[in-house]
Amino acid sequence: MNHYGPFFALIIAPFALLPRYLGIFLWQIANTLFLYYAVSTLPLKSTKINAIYWIIANELLTSLFSFQINPSITAIIILSYTMIDRKNNFIAAFLILLGTFIKLYGIVGLAFFFFVKQKPKFIAYCVFWAIVFFVLPMVFFGSEYIIQCYKDWYISLSAKQLENATLTSWQDISIMGMARRLFQNPAIPNWPFLIFGLVLFALPYLRIKQYKAENFRLMLLASTLIFTVIFSNSSESPTYIIAFAGVALWFVLQDRPAKKEVIALLVFAFLLTSLAPTDFYPRHIRNNYIMHYSLKALPCILVWFYITYQMLTENFLIKSSES
Repeated sequence: MNHYGPFFALIIAPFALLPRYLGIFLWQIANTLFLYYAVSTLPLKSTKINAIYWIIANELLTSLFSFQINPSITAIIILSYTMIDRKNNFIAAFLILLGTFIKLYGIVGLAFFFFVKQKPKFIAYCVFWAIVFFVLPMVFFGSEYIIQCYKDWYISLSAKQLENATLTSWQDISIMGMARRLFQNPAIPNWPFLIFGLVLFALPYLRIKQYKAENFRLMLLASTLIFTVIFSNSSESPTYIIAFAGVALWFVLQDRPAKKEVIALLVFAFLLTSLAPTDFYPRHIRNNYIMHYSLKALPCILVWFYITYQMLTENFLIKSSES
């Protein structure tokens, strides 16, 4: 059962061809360095960049222990934003489609479309890279096999959605999963939550004048990173490096001294989200409460609502002029 796209074979091949101990080691290093670089490209002071590294460090370990590509997916989403911010649409389109063809999550990079200059060119670049990533595996494996792989990928992900919604899955650490497990009803559907989430996510876009404020755009990046995870029933503990990067970014964007509720939310997120899978909690509490009710998602959900409130109510233009 493979939940990644056929193009992922070309990404993992250089590591898979090496002896296992070396391939695994270099895979972990590559994921870590890619995320390190992506965070370093954010238009923030070095002290804030370093703060983000410290805040996400433990969550990064959780992701690395599973050997998944989530740190790189986080990097792809962040770099999609920074490349658009730097008007490098060709590379931004490359990253968005790369993430999409690996694990679908990369498609959320299109959330920054309204910040793009020269939108027709950007759309053309996206079409170009979509064709490249679709065709490139065919060079190695043939068109018939790769097309069948895409069909199997769809079937696999569809089956995974149903499997995740069960109350015993180690996935579904999402707002929907919390509801299903709280009411012990696996039949609760995703769509009401997704519609509600998409409406709230889209509302800040109506504040067009605020697009000029860098902190407003960065807050949207933080919102996107968290939204991607808390509204996906495929989210599991290692996926939360994506959301926690959003939490860290949101925190460093806050006014100083930080408000009490901001500090409380960060501490709550670190204690319940970041430390949830660790031995900070006894196994009985981890399994029967935190995992059983998808509580790892709760702090990130609260932070996301707070971000949405801030984006809808605060005047980031005034803050920018004052700073």
